[in-house]
Amino acid sequence: MNKSEFIQTVAEKSGLTKKATGEAVDAILEVIEASLVAGQDVNFIGFGSFRVANKAARIARVPGTDNTIDVPATKAVKFKVGKALKDSVASAK
Repeated sequence: MNKSEFIQTVAEKSGLTKKATGEAVDAILEVIEASLVAGQDVNFIGFGSFRVANKAARIARVPGTDNTIDVPATKAVKFKVGKALKDSVASAK
């Protein structure tokens, strides 16, 4: 499902217009992004949580050669699935 299909489905379920639903979805995504940039976790009980993980700098070996490269420290977004969502997906047929 892509973003426009998601917006269409939410609009049908909520009774809102596609335009209003699109604006709401965009606002939600902006708030999640801004929270993660600020270093805050975003938790939805039962659905899951987003957090920023710091990855340390490391030295990596290039496969097939003896060369090594320095990989700088980075940040990555992690998502942990909530129990209710995990159970729902596991029980789907």
